Amino acid sequence: MKLKQRVVLLAILLVIFIFTKVFLIDNLDTSAANREDQRAFHRMMASLRVELDPRLDHTLQSPWEIAAQWVVPREVYPEEMPELGAVMHAMATKKIIKADVGYKGTQLKALLILEGGQKVVFKPKRYARDYVVEGEPYAGYDRHNAEVAAFHLDRILGFRRAPLVIGRFVNLRTEIKPVATEQLLSTFLMLGNSTCFYGKCYYCRETEPACADGDTMEGSVTLWLPDVWPLQKHRHPWGRTYREGKLARWEYDESYCDAVKKTSPYDSGPRLLDIIDTAIFDYLIGNADRHHYESFQDDEGASMLILLDNAKSFGNPSLDERSILAPLYQCCILCPLLRVPPNTVLKERFLEAVPLPLCRRLKSSLLFWSSFSLSPGGPWTAHTSSIRVSTWNRLNYLKNGVLKSALKTAMSHDPISPVLTDPHLDVMDQRLLSILATVKQCTDQFGPDIVLVEDRMTLSHL
Repeated sequence: MKLKQRVVLLAILLVIFIFTKVFLIDNLDTSAANREDQRAFHRMMASLRVELDPRLDHTLQSPWEIAAQWVVPREVYPEEMPELGAVMHAMATKKIIKADVGYKGTQLKALLILEGGQKVVFKPKRYARDYVVEGEPYAGYDRHNAEVAAFHLDRILGFRRAPLVIGRFVNLRTEIKPVATEQLLSTFLMLGNSTCFYGKCYYCRETEPACADGDTMEGSVTLWLPDVWPLQKHRHPWGRTYREGKLARWEYDESYCDAVKKTSPYDSGPRLLDIIDTAIFDYLIGNADRHHYESFQDDEGASMLILLDNAKSFGNPSLDERSILAPLYQCCILCPLLRVPPNTVLKERFLEAVPLPLCRRLKSSLLFWSSFSLSPGGPWTAHTSSIRVSTWNRLNYLKNGVLKSALKTAMSHDPISPVLTDPHLDVMDQRLLSILATVKQCTDQFGPDIVLVEDRMTLSHL
């Protein structure tokens, strides 16, 4: 047999093997993964309502120890956590033993230490529930109720990347002032019959304090992550300039994501898909203020993007800030071709035989990756939006009003319930449809095998 004929035969056999791998084995794996996604959704729906019960099965552990053990590089808390009610009850009721000014930032907050040594971040109420924040999508003070709602949305979406949050009422005169540091105490004042404080932060002003209803102040408390998991701060690649008349590159360059994908940690690992998940999360809550984000230190891009500081959300239910979704609609996955020696029959036969919809599945084949080196670009590339299959499945389960119903149920136990007004809940269902339409536009054009990315990780909790 001549060399040319042998090369052609090899190419045909390779294509047959790949088709077998893709359609017989991968399809079985995909079906099993989709069934598990559905089961996980039903488990989540069954456990939405959290009863604030102080009792713990593990009597030798404190609620703080239990919550600390939940944290792993890709999750802040596990899917199944029967102790959640006890942990959140402790957050809402444990005695405050110290109060200080908040950590660095632009918005007013206080750092509290609860009985047992647990740190929490307290964000005070600044607006009535039905107040509409006008102006830029990032305008206004932090909304404490937005932190509560965002945490429960994180549960519902199955991301599990947001620290635990619950509403709490505190008496500033009897619970905070007696244990406050001098730095925090110096910012207290009285306005009429109300006790107020303005704290220390970039935008904190004596002329703009947060005031209690008499002495009792409503707010949110966010559980501080364990000190054994130090955080690393990153500039968000789709951050805004916050300067009038000056656009960020992503706001005018539709190919911006290609540049992002060439830089660490977005050139490999799960971080870019985390960015896209976060864009979906932020669009649902109306958060256009994620200029930075945190991950765990020394993670080499493997840590999750932690969903911290979600309080610039739920400001204006009438505002549809579609630019929040830019990572979703600008990003694309490239379908690289085999890099084989030029002018070979193998390359020509392969390009003729392998259709574009196989691209994503080919990339998941270990044999395919180990047998050849891949070109990072070239004329035969497909540019599409990319989203995790698990995220796509969960979003589809939540349409037809399920998202609104689930979020209302999840927040119904909270001490500051009702957490959101109906206009905010209604608009989330509308925004969900917009997200689904954005992804469907891509799947209609390129096929789900290119647009949807399988990226599941086995997680362990010690």
